[in-house]
Amino acid sequence: MYAIIQMYEATRDFMELGGDILFVIAWVTLLMWILILERFIYFSTAFRRQVQAVIKRWEARTERTSWNAYQIRQALISRTTLDAIRFLPVIKSLISLCPLLGLLGTVTGMIEVFDAMAAFGSSDARSMAAGVSKATIPTMAGMVAALSGVFCSTWLNRKAQRELELLSETLTTDH
Repeated sequence: MYAIIQMYEATRDFMELGGDILFVIAWVTLLMWILILERFIYFSTAFRRQVQAVIKRWEARTERTSWNAYQIRQALISRTTLDAIRFLPVIKSLISLCPLLGLLGTVTGMIEVFDAMAAFGSSDARSMAAGVSKATIPTMAGMVAALSGVFCSTWLNRKAQRELELLSETLTTDH
């Protein structure tokens, strides 16, 4: 229990050092990771069943060479593609948003430094240090959040692309 309290206090202190924008970065990162985990779970469970159902439906057709059959094949692939890439653009947008929020935190922190310099002069290092930490911590947090999402987003995009190409090759148009 004591370790949990220490972790809470350390997190609270870190969030206070970074300023209000750090809470926004935390919420954006949380949303990004919820969507990433949803996509991981989808690809490991529901996507397999969906592909098997599409292949079963295609294989049940007796005629697969006409224009009409080609359009049905394209529709099956398109529906599966839409399900496979769901949330991937949102994840990419959230990844792009994290460094921008970090930059916003940098600007607000530097404003505090300049306010301290205007009020107390450049000789009061203690008053400037709080603004400097509010300037650097959100930048770091935004970059760390973005980098953590970039790797997973790249993997998810490649996974979707590979699986959809495999599905397209599996749905043959010959008997």
